[in-house]
Amino acid sequence: MASVSPDASLVGDESFVATSHRGLTYPLGKRAPADGELIELAPGLRWARIAMPGSLAHINIWFADDQDLAGQGVAVIDTGINLPQCRDSWAALDAGPLAGARLTRVIGTHLHPDHIGLAGWLCERHGIALWMTRGEWLTARMLTADQRDETPAEMIAFWRAAGWNDEQREHGRMRGWRQFGHMVTPLPLGYVRLRDGDIVPLGNASWRVVVGSGHSPEHACLVNDRDGVMIAGDQVLPRISSNVSLGVTEPEGDPLGDWLASIAKLRALPADLLVLPAHGEPFTGLHVRLDALRDEHLSRLDALHDWLSEPRRAVDCFPILFNRTIDQSVLGLATGETLAHLRRLEIEGRARRSVRDGVWWYDRA
Repeated sequence: MASVSPDASLVGDESFVATSHRGLTYPLGKRAPADGELIELAPGLRWARIAMPGSLAHINIWFADDQDLAGQGVAVIDTGINLPQCRDSWAALDAGPLAGARLTRVIGTHLHPDHIGLAGWLCERHGIALWMTRGEWLTARMLTADQRDETPAEMIAFWRAAGWNDEQREHGRMRGWRQFGHMVTPLPLGYVRLRDGDIVPLGNASWRVVVGSGHSPEHACLVNDRDGVMIAGDQVLPRISSNVSLGVTEPEGDPLGDWLASIAKLRALPADLLVLPAHGEPFTGLHVRLDALRDEHLSRLDALHDWLSEPRRAVDCFPILFNRTIDQSVLGLATGETLAHLRRLEIEGRARRSVRDGVWWYDRA
């Protein structure tokens, strides 16, 4: 799939809401694994990086000692996108520190292609199962199965509702509808369900599933309470805020409300956990980071409320939420995040939405 480039709105890991990362500590400094290298973080737990195109440049994946009916092996958490660059990183691992190793299972924190893009490929190669939460697996199956040729009329109408002009809608239509399916290898027909509160034994450690949402429907974090380690996926990132978007599949949802509720939930975890994020370096300072993420979104909501002194479309609100020019390459990502903020104001009773000629207009309630 060399011709396919990851669309930020599908990968979903970068926000344009600037957030503070001050107050965090990075125990390993800037040390990170090179291509084909594993860094041991604790007995039975290792860190690798899979190279990716685009501004993120990488995804962190984690290997944990494991045992199944066939004996000793290693489990992998997250995988990289179905792109040659990511497969090359896997080839370097297979030829180096993973030579002779047997994978026991693939654990996907959530459905975005940088996290499960190669899950089906790995499951097929190794004859192993995919472990995910039900909400993530079902949504991923839906997106990979929907391979219609034309961009759906509902999607084009959604872009119109947000205020996209004719040229922007046509550009979106021409990008096609099959991008997600190109970035994710065919998933297994079955999976092993992860539930909030489940205990997953890996090696000599037990990992507790803590589910968050907002960035994705049912994102699984893994917490090792004994050793004070958290595999956070995209639910907590040290230097960027994961994208929180309102999308066409649930246009009356409240992803930002879900995100804020998840921050409150995660804040009940110990403050001194070593957080292993999907992007960036391992850090400590979980509560500091959660507070910064929360406060930035709340501040943006207040600024957006002030901006709605007269009716505005989602595209009219970009200057209030983002400190950069929103061009076509990030238009979908910015639109989804803006709509999530407007929807939260609507649910809070601070904004009203009206429809004129298929376009959503928002003003202060």
